[in-house]
Amino acid sequence: MDCSYRCCLVVLFAVHLCFLALSAQCRPFEYSKPSSYLVVSQISASPSPAPEAAAAASQPPSPQVSVFSVVSYGAVGDGVADDTQAFKAAWDAACQADDPAVLLVPRHYTFMIQSTIFTGPCTSGLVLQIEGSIVPPDGPDSWPKNYSKRQWLVFYRINGMSMQGGGVIDGRGEKWWDLPCKPHRGINGTTQPGPCDSPVAIRFFWSSNVTVQGLKIKNSPQFHFRFDSCHDINIDSLYVKSPAGSPNTDGIHVENSNDVRIYNSVISNGDDCVSIGAGTYNVDIRNITCGPSHGISIGSLGIKNSRACVSNITVTDSVIKHSDNGVRIKTWQGGFGSVSKVTFKNIHMDTVRNPIIIDQYYCSNKACPNQTSAVYVTDISYTNIKGTYDVRSPPMHLACSDKVPCTNLTLYDVELFPAQGQKILDPFCWNAYGDIKTLTIPPVFCLMEGFPLSLPDSDVDKC
Repeated sequence: MDCSYRCCLVVLFAVHLCFLALSAQCRPFEYSKPSSYLVVSQISASPSPAPEAAAAASQPPSPQVSVFSVVSYGAVGDGVADDTQAFKAAWDAACQADDPAVLLVPRHYTFMIQSTIFTGPCTSGLVLQIEGSIVPPDGPDSWPKNYSKRQWLVFYRINGMSMQGGGVIDGRGEKWWDLPCKPHRGINGTTQPGPCDSPVAIRFFWSSNVTVQGLKIKNSPQFHFRFDSCHDINIDSLYVKSPAGSPNTDGIHVENSNDVRIYNSVISNGDDCVSIGAGTYNVDIRNITCGPSHGISIGSLGIKNSRACVSNITVTDSVIKHSDNGVRIKTWQGGFGSVSKVTFKNIHMDTVRNPIIIDQYYCSNKACPNQTSAVYVTDISYTNIKGTYDVRSPPMHLACSDKVPCTNLTLYDVELFPAQGQKILDPFCWNAYGDIKTLTIPPVFCLMEGFPLSLPDSDVDKC
């Protein structure tokens, strides 16, 4: 083979290599995979939509959301001008909208609103999006004389609503707390004559399918939130703040309501973090940080010889700190009805007076007469309650009625140590029956085992 022929072969081979290289740059690199990898590749790179996606594509488009800003209806938002009518006009428009509606309270504004009732039902799902601040008139003297002083913002007959946002509801309660009638104003905690009505900040009445989420509310003149005759209520990530000395400023009060869920919230105030009134059942409270406060309470129940029924209440995975009470059941003498099926579980106490308390001799004015009838307290369990207690009171106080004993109280894995010093105080029990499943600290020798030989049927109303 001569040189020229060999040279031609070399050139042709070089050209062929160049062609192959250029072809590799124009198409993806391919190699053989094991069968298992082929399956994954087919799933992750499906040539056709997944069944769910295909079904979604066949659905009609979601309805358009209409936004109704209170500013568009004339609200000024300077904290001084009365924006009540603008809020009511925006509410009426959003409530009557055919499509899902957002009633917007925009940020960078402070809106002053008088006592107002927002009425439903609305025609579609409504979101009250609070990004700015909302305030009432500043104190009793600024409150219009023909307006109710018992409530500020009321939502009546609402079915399907979400109240949410990053804004602030400021109740401006300072001047209300200083009324002469308030308990802390008189000598030794007594009250003085004078007008005493103070408004609840937010009240839902005869409403259902309501969600309250992510809001900050502070300094209410009285209760911050109140739910009356409601069902299917969801509260999540709520932040409630008022001074420890502010009277009657319960964070969330629930009465005559059912199917209530209160989750992931922080409450610090001058009364109960959560209070549960008569006629309430199916309440789940979880992951609450409570305090300073008066704790988490069922009651008070049975006032003025009234009937009270409360059942299926669960409080779990929560912290109570620097509070006058921990988990409490409180009833007046002379009432009737029952509290039953209550679970307190996985609760940490930090310097709390009365971490576990049943008080069937509750009296707000220290001048209540002795009465024989009482709300019947039964089926109450305390599980994994641990932490420290304020030594001014015993760690457990189970004061049941003389005539109607508490029954089926169950203690499991309870450990409570003094926050100051080394002396462990003995629990207090009176006419309390139940079962201690594990060793408790301190020991509860005063809890009577088993069940009382007899219950006075004429005085026991098991609801």
